[in-house]
Amino acid sequence: MSVWLPAAPCTPSGCVEPTGAATAVPRAVLRLTALALLVLAGVALLPIGRRVPAGLVSRWCRWIVRAAGVRVRVTGAAPPTGGLLLVANHISWLDIPLLGAVRPARMLAKSEIRRWPVAGRLVGRSGVLFIDRDRLRALPDTVARIAGALREGAAVAAFPEGSTWCGRRQGSFRRAVFQAALDAGAPVQPVRIHYRSAHGTPATAAAFVGDDTLFASLWRVVAARGLIAEVEVRAAITPGTHFDRRALAAAAQPPTGDLGRDHPAEDVRRGPPEVSAVEN
Repeated sequence: MSVWLPAAPCTPSGCVEPTGAATAVPRAVLRLTALALLVLAGVALLPIGRRVPAGLVSRWCRWIVRAAGVRVRVTGAAPPTGGLLLVANHISWLDIPLLGAVRPARMLAKSEIRRWPVAGRLVGRSGVLFIDRDRLRALPDTVARIAGALREGAAVAAFPEGSTWCGRRQGSFRRAVFQAALDAGAPVQPVRIHYRSAHGTPATAAAFVGDDTLFASLWRVVAARGLIAEVEVRAAITPGTHFDRRALAAAAQPPTGDLGRDHPAEDVRRGPPEVSAVEN
């Protein structure tokens, strides 16, 4: 592994706690089955992924999260159309469909996925942009490909922290991906994701960190009760507002300590008129 590759100190044993009382095993199995069926349906559509209507993709992303037993609350203005760089903090595998619910986008993913049997080829057909995190020399080419996608009017989604965190702590946004937005003259849409219990307290059950296995994380989520994913779509940063990637990354970064605030989650339906809500 490259020495420049970011890593989080979060571990399942040190950071992850169950959210509320675990639901009954039959309900957890039912959720896992529904989740698997939806994923298989999505895999079947991957070869024609870019021709699937965006509205259907957004609904499918919400269904994925809801099938896992997680309620979704989205606040903030709708993202602009055209080329757009979506950036968010990274906590869980659930973050990917949550960003898709905000706006369907071409994901920036680690190149290791491309080598997965069957799945790697299918994911590649869906328009995913791969980054080789172990080869620093490959970074300029990746930035150029992201900029090209943005110029073509596509939305590209990335997690600039470069690693998952538990949600109580966060990493710094790496600057390279923001260079693509500068090169393409595209706006940046910061998104803040955090998970809470039904009582409004911060929850780490959804975190997928450290040496956690995917199945262990999946089971922890489907077995949890009252887990809520809150997605705050912050104001888009328009081109020309910041003239270097360091300043742009800093502007998109959630404030330090903001992700772990311990306060009750508000019902987004009580928000101001410009707030758009999705409640599952």
